[in-house]
Amino acid sequence: MFDNPAFDGHETVVHTYDQNSGLCAIVAVHNTQRGPSLGGVRAWTYANATGALTDALRLSRAMTYKAAMADLPLGGGKAVLMLPGRGAKTPGMFEALGEMVDGLGGRYIAAEDIGSTPDDMKRIAARTRHVTGLPLAAGGRGDPSPATADGVFAGVAATARAIGRDLCNLHVTIQGLGNVGFGLAARLRAAGARLTVADIDRTAVRRAVAELGATVVDVRDIAAVEADIFSPNALGSVLNRQTIAQLKVAAVAGAANNQLATPEDGEFLRARGILYAPDYVLNAGGVIKMCADYFGWDDAAVRSRIDGIGDRLEAIFAEASRRSEPTSAVADRMAEARFQPPRLLARTG
Repeated sequence: MFDNPAFDGHETVVHTYDQNSGLCAIVAVHNTQRGPSLGGVRAWTYANATGALTDALRLSRAMTYKAAMADLPLGGGKAVLMLPGRGAKTPGMFEALGEMVDGLGGRYIAAEDIGSTPDDMKRIAARTRHVTGLPLAAGGRGDPSPATADGVFAGVAATARAIGRDLCNLHVTIQGLGNVGFGLAARLRAAGARLTVADIDRTAVRRAVAELGATVVDVRDIAAVEADIFSPNALGSVLNRQTIAQLKVAAVAGAANNQLATPEDGEFLRARGILYAPDYVLNAGGVIKMCADYFGWDDAAVRSRIDGIGDRLEAIFAEASRRSEPTSAVADRMAEARFQPPRLLARTG
């Protein structure tokens, strides 16, 4: 684990296996200097355990930076639930995960993510109080996806202003039509934007055509469509040397976590004159809502923090322009000023 390129001085990484339920999971706690680590439970079928570990390490680190930029009393963590090849999850897996989370004594707070639902959080809550995102019927605030979509919409609007456009007739290409991606598409269409979309889920694509008047392209072609803004809303590492070279847009702004395949890709975007809205700034709406759920904040506090996403992006854009630096590097530096990044010992070969 310590030699994994994604390891970043993580405080705690726990592997767990429960024979009765078949649970295989990893919980990574990156940093708790600002408060307990919060992060979703990603239930996914991985090719191998190394891939699952890398995902947990990268996602938990991103949560630390996301919480810091949103000025939340949280650190960053993540749980990865490795589903078997057939992709089946069971209630028992989440109950067993709840026992493991409880054993961490509040250092990690579980929440919803790709592959998990509010009902799954309810099963975790049967074994620990360190969970958020419960269903409305269970006293929670339900699915955080609408709050995430609200924040990304605010971020896309700020990005549009930065490239001299408004939302009316803005052409946005949207990769991924899950809960957040479709919610963003609906908000953009209501504001007058034109949409080109791609997703492997044909039902979601047909819905986007019928309800939003979207144009559809193949998922393999979406990055090369000429538009104003490219919006990645699926899985990470979508921005790499190959895809960045294909882009025909003025800016990138979307909800997907860890969009840059490597830190150097931020500079590659800048060199091509493409404005990048750092993903963990845009997609903080969901964690803001989950934090409010856990700490008991009211709706006004949630709305205020989500509305601030556009202002934070504008500050990043201005600083990056002034210093001729990638926006990703500027955002990282701003976030790190709000927590003490780990100091790793030099690795020797």
